[in-house]
Amino acid sequence: MDIPQVAERQKRVVIVGAGFAGLTLARKLSPRYFQVVLLDRNNYHQFQPLLYQVATAGLEPSSISFPLRKVFHNKKNVYIRVAEVQKVCTAEKQLETSIGFISYDYLVLAHGAETNFFGNAHLQQHGYAMKSVSEALLIRNSLLQNYEKALVTSDSDARQALLNVVIVGGGPTGVELAGAVAEMKNKILPRDYPELNFAGMQVHLVEAGPSLLGSMSASSAARVKTYLENLGVLVRTGTVVECYDGYTVHLAGGSTLRSRCLIWAAGVKGNALDGLPTEVLLPNGRIKAGAFNSVEGMENVYVLGDVACQQSEAYPRGHPQVAPVAMQQAALLAANLERRAKGQAMVPFVYRDKGSMATVGRNLAVAEKGKLKLRGFIAWAAWMAVHLMSVIGVKNRLLILVNWMWQYITYDQSLRLIIKPSEKGINHKGGQAVKGEVATRNASFSLPPASCRVVRRTDKLFT
Repeated sequence: MDIPQVAERQKRVVIVGAGFAGLTLARKLSPRYFQVVLLDRNNYHQFQPLLYQVATAGLEPSSISFPLRKVFHNKKNVYIRVAEVQKVCTAEKQLETSIGFISYDYLVLAHGAETNFFGNAHLQQHGYAMKSVSEALLIRNSLLQNYEKALVTSDSDARQALLNVVIVGGGPTGVELAGAVAEMKNKILPRDYPELNFAGMQVHLVEAGPSLLGSMSASSAARVKTYLENLGVLVRTGTVVECYDGYTVHLAGGSTLRSRCLIWAAGVKGNALDGLPTEVLLPNGRIKAGAFNSVEGMENVYVLGDVACQQSEAYPRGHPQVAPVAMQQAALLAANLERRAKGQAMVPFVYRDKGSMATVGRNLAVAEKGKLKLRGFIAWAAWMAVHLMSVIGVKNRLLILVNWMWQYITYDQSLRLIIKPSEKGINHKGGQAVKGEVATRNASFSLPPASCRVVRRTDKLFT
């Protein structure tokens, strides 16, 4: 590894992942005490809360992505390497990566989460996930290509399947995505495709739990359901998706839905990472963390963000996997590592809940903090302000604001481009193409297979 030697009085902090937690930590670590090596499989930070707007052609990917090297122009103690972590070697205090071995004094695991299909190989193979910019672009391409195919399909059942969209998961991501697709159906697609009858297009939101937005109050959940139904979304709660073969969605109880596009937003799990003791790994892939975000039983190893599970009386199942938790953990860890360098005692992490919010569409949102509950335009404006100020870079904020203002005035977007992959392409996991997968995704419409086919995947994401 071509990384300069650690200067006198400095300790090397290796951070795995440049999400909210990793980026915040790297920005806050003092150059007086620390050399920082930031590892990620991409050379940019992506603002995940707005991925659904990329998937529905509301924003360009560049609007929610920011180059890591530009973030750290003025941080001479930060070294960025694009790499995948293959193994943690705690005995040697090293990481084995795709670009070689990297030694550390402190290791911080902030490599985030991936989509959790709960072991269902059919859904993993044929459904669409949305945890990265490349996955969001794949959804955008697939939606638009389905409408193009519907124009030239003579079979009415096949055309209906191409138009229908099924979204699984009634959390904030699923709710926001369903609202965005419904607004496309109502305001945009009929103008782009006047030959198609979008009155018959069905947007389904399927949730296994008894209500939407399980982390919010019953009144907010009911309000969001009303918003969605007024937009034309068919909401199904208490419904489990059992199988999907790319054509038919099989629900528990025997009912089915026809759709060529199923988007899975029903859960996440921690990314796998070799070399960690099995006793610190939970079944959902999260890593047990102590009061100071240290990994239990491991010296000088810390864990932050979605992959961390710090259990407490207030959060017996760990903190929610949201950006504010990751950023607060990272800010405290930066201060705690500096306290260690100065010989001072560390401070335990306590999450300060700043509230929850979710948007459904134009002037439709809910927000709550404690007993304070907002709905409608006020909640929608608050949601936009919070997300806009959280995006990195003044230029990105301006681009997003201009797009939002234009959409609000015109009910239109100008980003409905089908960007076809090259021969190597990009798979729906957001990494290098798997040969044949892109061809399968972009193949012309054909008859459905006789049954769901189990396909085992062997690719892994680490950062």
